[in-house]
Amino acid sequence: MFPFPFFLTVYAGFAHAFETDHLLAVSNIVSQRNSTLKSVKGGVFWGLGHTSTILLMGVIMLLLKVRVSPAYFHYVETAVGIILVALGLFRLFKLKGFLSAIKVETPAVQMVAVTNTGLKKLHLVSYGVGMVHGLAGSGELLLLVMLQMACLQMGMLYLLIFGIGSIFGMLVAAAMFSLPFSKKILKSRLLQVTLILLSSLLCIGFGMSVIYKNLFAI
Repeated sequence: MFPFPFFLTVYAGFAHAFETDHLLAVSNIVSQRNSTLKSVKGGVFWGLGHTSTILLMGVIMLLLKVRVSPAYFHYVETAVGIILVALGLFRLFKLKGFLSAIKVETPAVQMVAVTNTGLKKLHLVSYGVGMVHGLAGSGELLLLVMLQMACLQMGMLYLLIFGIGSIFGMLVAAAMFSLPFSKKILKSRLLQVTLILLSSLLCIGFGMSVIYKNLFAI
């Protein structure tokens, strides 16, 4: 029997996946796929990257007794903001190509296939983005573990279960965000352009606010 609520820990990880910066990042990643299955795989890779970083930080801070300066997390949060801005700008760049294709009457579904060409490494990008988010969010989580857990082994187990919850949460989030970009909806070019433009601008705006908060407002 676990000395801490198992399902509560899973739920905490699941809910963690639905934080604003996480959702904006995954929405811009999955919008480049027209398959729910591929989008879900991207979400899983994000969760794996997030979990692997948290476990690595757990080993460094809990097992090796290494103290990390609080200023470090401000810089990592800034990196998260930069990534969000980059994801938004990249999606707008792809949108420009899509609009150009519409002018020459290229079918929407064909354009999506072109857009997906060369994106075989998108899952690795998802993994990398998840790793950076794990670095940014590991500070408060590890502090909580150090305060609550009686032994290091249980602390590491807590982080692992939390990570599993976050993987499942991002899987669900990726599936949800992929629905508007399914093949049926892709037939509506106006709706697709609107969704991509909205998610990209939100990603850029939130990323810039994160950068400002962690570099200039501290």
